[in-house]
Formats: sequence, structure tokens, C-alpha cells
Amino acid sequence: MKQKIRFEKNIKDNILTVLESAEVDPGVILPLHEEDYDLDAISAACKEGLKAFLTVFRRRSFFPTRDLSEKLFESAGEFFADPESDKMEIEYNDVDTLPGEEDFSLDLDDDDVEIDALLDEDGDTKEDEMKEIDSEDDTPRFTPEDTSEHEN
Repeated sequence: MKQKIRFEKNIKDNILTVLESAEVDPGVILPLHEEDYDLDAISAACKEGLKAFLTVFRRRSFFPTRDLSEKLFESAGEFFADPESDKMEIEYNDVDTLPGEEDFSLDLDDDDVEIDALLDEDGDTKEDEMKEIDSEDDTPRFTPEDTSEHEN
């Protein structure tokens, strides 16, 4: 899932607002969560290191994964060091963190006719018999006089 995390500094009120939004459908981004932090506390924790940053940053209501937290920590260091910047946006796609799959390829030689022979076999059922089976109407019919136990 693609996510956007936006940091906004409010220096006047000494508040850092973190806004989380995610792409719920291709091209549709919705806000998910907003969290306020003490600007001085989070800035000081960021200078102390990742562990201190995570202690202050992660909360019960906002608990990003380790990969996302590390990316936020790296970006936050630059963000808090620059007094002129008041907004920062980090894009994160958690699909990138999943292990890659190996590409599957099936090498067939001309000698491998066994698969073709299996696909060509019809089996016992003929196409006309299948049409007869499918032509029957399987809809259950009940009449008012039907007193079966299934009609309670």
C-alpha cells in the first residue's frame, strides 16, 4: 500500500503535526490519521538517535512499521535541522519491503510432448453429453402444497 506521511511544523504553538494518508484505490488518496507531537521533544529525540525517536514517535494510536519508522527518522533529521522548512512529505510503499519473487520460466523442449498429449486427450465425457447435463434447469421449485422441512 502506498502511504504518504506529512510533517508540519507549527513553531508558534510548538507542535509537530503528522498526517498519514494512503492510496486506497489507484489514484485515490485518503487521509487516515493525524497526530500532534511536542516539537521540542520530537526534535530532541531525533538528535539522540533512532531508539529515542521511536520512543517518542510511536504511540498506541500511531505505530508505523520498523522500515517506515527508519525512513521517517532519516528524513526527520534533515527536516528538524533546517529551521526554514515547515512541511515535509515522505512517500512509502510497503510492497517494496516484501521479498522479491523469482521469475518462473518453464523450459520446454520439442521432446516434451507428454504435456501436449495430456491436453489433447478428451477423456470419457463427450461434448454432447456435457451439453445435455448443462441444459437441465437446476432451480428448486416449491409449491404451496410442499410441506418439506426445508421450507420452515
